[in-house]
Amino acid sequence: MFDIVRQKAWTVLRLPSGTYKVVQIVPNTTISIGKYGSFQANSILGRPYHLTYEISEPQEKTQSPSLRVVPASELHTELLTGETCVAGGPPDNTHDDGVDYEVDDATGEAVLRSNRETVDDPSRQKLSLEEIEALKRDGTGSGKELISRLVNSHSGITEKTNFSLAKYTLRKARKYMRRFTVLPMDVPMLARWLFEGREPAKIMELREEMLSLMGSWANVHWTEGCDTMTSNGCEVTHGCGRWLVVDDTGGLVVAALAERAGILYASSAEDDPQDVTPSEPQAQAERPPITQGMEDEPAESSQAQQRPTKQQQRHVPAMSAVSNTITVLHANAQPNLSLLKYFHFDASNPSPGHPLFTHLKTLSWLQLLSPEEDAAYTEPEEVPDDVVRRWKSGKRAVYFRKRRRWERVKGVVDEARAGAFDGLVVASPMSPVSVMRHAVPLLRGGAPVVVYSPNIEPLAELADLYSTARRTAFLSDAPDPSSLPSEDFPLNPTLVLAPTIQTARTQNWQCLPGRTHPLMTSRGGAEGYLFTAIRVLPAEGKVEARGKFKKRKVAKHEKTVGEGGEQASVAADVSRQEDTTGDDGRGKDVGDGSAEAPSVPAQS
Repeated sequence: MFDIVRQKAWTVLRLPSGTYKVVQIVPNTTISIGKYGSFQANSILGRPYHLTYEISEPQEKTQSPSLRVVPASELHTELLTGETCVAGGPPDNTHDDGVDYEVDDATGEAVLRSNRETVDDPSRQKLSLEEIEALKRDGTGSGKELISRLVNSHSGITEKTNFSLAKYTLRKARKYMRRFTVLPMDVPMLARWLFEGREPAKIMELREEMLSLMGSWANVHWTEGCDTMTSNGCEVTHGCGRWLVVDDTGGLVVAALAERAGILYASSAEDDPQDVTPSEPQAQAERPPITQGMEDEPAESSQAQQRPTKQQQRHVPAMSAVSNTITVLHANAQPNLSLLKYFHFDASNPSPGHPLFTHLKTLSWLQLLSPEEDAAYTEPEEVPDDVVRRWKSGKRAVYFRKRRRWERVKGVVDEARAGAFDGLVVASPMSPVSVMRHAVPLLRGGAPVVVYSPNIEPLAELADLYSTARRTAFLSDAPDPSSLPSEDFPLNPTLVLAPTIQTARTQNWQCLPGRTHPLMTSRGGAEGYLFTAIRVLPAEGKVEARGKFKKRKVAKHEKTVGEGGEQASVAADVSRQEDTTGDDGRGKDVGDGSAEAPSVPAQS
């Protein structure tokens, strides 16, 4: 999928400052990247991803900037050669272990070199701000000359250690180098761009590692082969990869699950990366000339052969897939899936060629809980065919459009209410208790449950409602199902097992000899937590333990009865008792069927 840059594809540009810029590659347009310059979109069309380009300004202002592919050997010169690329730097006094040292003049011993005596003063830079701006304005290179001038004009450059000089050079390169790297737009890159560069509150501060963890615990994958079962009078598929999702992050969670299921990217042959739309004059020049002086019949036959024939494609209804589907529950009139536009899917006007056109299904909470109150679920009036034929084309089209919409909504709602989903994923600011009350009964047995929250308090409350203590209290004195939810039992604790709360967060580290520590410039924000559990089907009625028991040997004992020293020995020999449980579940007496012996407690 991410082999080469295609036209109209959303692409990520990584700038020297470390920030990201998302652009859409439209042919015959100019892409601007701020202070680093601009370039033509046709220059990167059809080229592979992960290449680094260098912008070079032309000598004449009438020409457009040119791009040069920076080879990997040039990008990693310092790493591969181990030499300082800046002239006039400090002497190379690096030990084999990577630590800088210097020789003490008094003792002659090698001591660790530091920046203790270095004074960071802007006055030590000989170039003024006006001169730097003039170099930036007049320079035609990629910024190397300007960086070299800045380093060489610094009066205290020899006092810096190798590590300090490398940081200084890297800081100037991020500011003045006119380079960018082309990266593909995938779900982790989209999450990173939204979390670092945009407003993370819109995606509930979801990080890419939390998205991966949610997909793993939800067991989202492509499924082949499924069974059909009947639930609530409706035939539904079982074990076909049907997931129920409550997504209030703009479609980021839906995109992550669809990527794992293999239904996010469209594999269409229509988007040819080499097919760059030419301008109108160029298109007129490339058209074949009109042939004159030919006979009528050959001309007509040639035109008939050259006339493109439009193949009639079979109409595929939207939301009609039965396997590997994602059903989105939303609280508005339309679902908020705006982030799917970066993967060429528009929820308001979906393209029939995209996999999500049939595999993504949406319905509102009103349609799930009270479908009779929703106008879209109500069947429109059915008109006989002979009457429809006499209508005008516009009225007839409106009638069939309403019928198709009602059939689509009714099919999605009936399928969702029948249940048997293979998993539940929730990422919403709504109370997880209210979501679980209506969503958990729609899952099949063994289906995973994943709930994300930026804070731990809502998930801690949810874990308490499914705890072992609350489940034991519920089973010991089971309340009337009609009384649920109650104050003590807002949720049925027997429907979910193994509730767990966890979190995961990656952290970048600086790994250098003697200077290994986590980077302190990482972005903060909410930690983010996940609630995971397993849906179970509680057994109906009471559970009885049955089985074959082993023999027990009990010693004889005597009991004194009567008066005047008269004793009677009553023996209770139970050493030969056996379990003779019959088919009806009751034990049968062993003996000749005579009168029953008095029951005497046995002592061991």
